Parts: sequence; structure tokens; C-alpha cells
Amino acid sequence: MYHRKFGPTRSTGRPSSYGGRSRYPSQGRSRRPAHGGQRIDVSRFINKAVITETQDVFVPEHSFADFPVADSLKNNIIAKGYTQPTPIQDRAIPHVLRGEDVVGIANTGTGKTAAFLIPLINKVLSDRSQRILIMVPTRELAQQIEEEFWGFASHMRIGAVTCVGGANINPQINLLRRQPNFVIGTPGRLKDIMERRVLDLSKFSTVVLDEADRMLDMGFIDDMKFIIGHMQAERHTLFFSATLSREIEMLIGSFLNNPVRISVKTSDTAKSVDQDIVRVAGKNKIDVLHELLTQPEFSKVLVFGRTKHGVEKLSKILADRGFKTESIHGNKTQGKRERALAGFKQNRIQVLVATDVAARGIDVSDVSHVINYDIPTTYEDYVHRIGRTGRAGKGGKALTFID
Repeated sequence: MYHRKFGPTRSTGRPSSYGGRSRYPSQGRSRRPAHGGQRIDVSRFINKAVITETQDVFVPEHSFADFPVADSLKNNIIAKGYTQPTPIQDRAIPHVLRGEDVVGIANTGTGKTAAFLIPLINKVLSDRSQRILIMVPTRELAQQIEEEFWGFASHMRIGAVTCVGGANINPQINLLRRQPNFVIGTPGRLKDIMERRVLDLSKFSTVVLDEADRMLDMGFIDDMKFIIGHMQAERHTLFFSATLSREIEMLIGSFLNNPVRISVKTSDTAKSVDQDIVRVAGKNKIDVLHELLTQPEFSKVLVFGRTKHGVEKLSKILADRGFKTESIHGNKTQGKRERALAGFKQNRIQVLVATDVAARGIDVSDVSHVINYDIPTTYEDYVHRIGRTGRAGKGGKALTFID
């Protein structure tokens, strides 16, 4: 029997800790992951989504029709099904259109990609000599941005190239030689191409740093400084981050000029994500996961593991048990990762098992559950993991396995 409020009941033998707060005697105790990392309070993995009779409804100041952008761009926005801007789009687009530097602090899944693509595409339509660099932490995010770009820039004769590792560099170099208006890339590959003297950033006067906090966490700070140091001194800089720290503030001070600060972040984690723990002490973790995945509401599930080897092993075990499962991690080729992600997006697979880095930037609609099969290294990683569900205000659930 499956109780809608409290999850699997004791009589089934399924994990009894999926549900209400009162069931967790160890709440308030901290846990240090076996592989090291900061101490994380287990109680931070529990947060019941509160649905009330009346909810605050965001009323944008603008509609997309109000923005002073080219008619062809407005037509593409409409064709993509965009009607009313999200909060970050509503507040950021006017400043970007005016050429102001912007710091945007927003949770993942809030529509920030369109918040910078729409005004920057308009910038190129107004001046075809404009060249724009978009720097991101992972290849998956770079590819998501390019996919969004082609929807907004359809039939406009504006070029873009994505420069990321894990893919053949030669096609990227060939596209760069055509001088596309938009270059989207990860710091490591961008630096590599610059050192081959294929990418001359002295002609670029606009840069977007997306998920800057993750680039910092992943050790890209020196590459970021190297790349931006080769751009025009007078530049238009857009900086997006889910978090603010002293290091991030230092980056803002180094890279931006009198920026407009926009924050639409309401909390570390989306209120629409129902967060809970599953106690697996004394049980076989894979059996516990199996039981959960057989429940009908677990329709589109992202499972996080700690290591590349562990993720691949878990994916194969689930596939052997009859689940439609794929994995993404750093040891997989780019083609296999793209096919796995496409299958997940198109509902051909139910379960995608991933490492933290591989899943960075994944933007998939209607993920029903995020399951932390292995505890994240830091609470920051936890926030980014569970941000894959409950996107764009939709509901979602996050479960964390606890020994």
C-alpha cells in the first residue's frame, strides 16, 4: 500500500522514512560523507512543499510584445510559445537592452537563458559586427544554450558555435573561422582554441558568464581570467549565479563595471520541491531504489551517484532489473551522453543516473523525482541536484538516501 502523504507504509517492507518529519529521530544531527567534504545537517534534506489555497502570483511589468526588439525576434519568441516573461526575464531584459552590466542571482530553472539571449540576439540584429562570448561550466549547459539560441534566432542569418571538450575540435575550429556572432563554450576548450590562434577575442565586446559559481567551484577561475583578459577592455558583461559568496563578489568586482544587481532568488531550494530522506540502514540500497521506481508517480527520475564507476554500475543493474535506464558521466563519449539525455527528455527512458558534473546544466521538463542515491559532497551540490526538478514553478520531489 502506498500512502500519498507518507509514502510506502511499514507493512510493505518498503522504506518507512519517506514521508512526514516526525519519523526522523536523528534530525538535527550532522553527517560527514564517507569521502570527505563539509559536514551537512541531514535535516536540511527535509522540507515539505507547502501548497496553500492562495499563492502569490508573479505579475510581470512587461510582456514580450513590450520589449523594444526586432519584429522578427518577437515572432520567434511567440513561435517558441513564450507569452509572459519570468521574473528574471522581466527584470533583466530591459537593462541588457540598454547595454548595462548585469549581475543576476536566480535559482536554476528560472528562465535566465532567455533573459540574456533575447536582448543579445537583438543587439546583433542592430549591429551585425557584434560578437558575443557565452562562457559556461559544462558542455551540457553549452549545448542547452545553443539549442535555445537556434529557436530565438531562426531565419535570421546569425551564426553560433559551441566549443566544448569531449567533442572533435576540428569542426568547432572550422565553424569559428566563419566568424559567428555567438561563441558558446567551456573555459578549458575556449582557452585551448585561443592558444591555437583560432579565436581572437579582441573583437568581442560582450560576454556572458553563466553559472559563474559553478565555474569557480570547478577550478576555472584562472581560465576565466585568462579568457576575459583577451577581450576588449570596454565590454558589456552579464554575470549569472545561483549563489553569492565572497569569491563571487570578488569576481563581480574584477569583471563588471557598475552592474545592475537583480535577484529573484527566494531561497536555496525551490519551494515547489518536496524534500525528504529515505533511511536505508540495514537494507539493500538497490532494492530500496527498485521499490521506489516501481511506484507509478516515479515517472521521470534523475538519480545521482558519487562516482563515474558507481553511476555506470547502478545504471546497468537497474537495466538488468527491467527499468528503462541510461547514464551520463565523464567517461562516456559526447555522443552517448547526448543520446542518453535525448532519451530522457523524450520519455523513452524512465531513469537517468548521473554524476554531479555530468548533470550540470541539464534542463529537462517534468522531472518527477530527484534521488540522491549517494549523499552529495556539499549542501551546494545538493541544491544544484534537486534544482533539476520543480522547475519553472512546477512541483517535484527530492529524496536523499541516508544510512
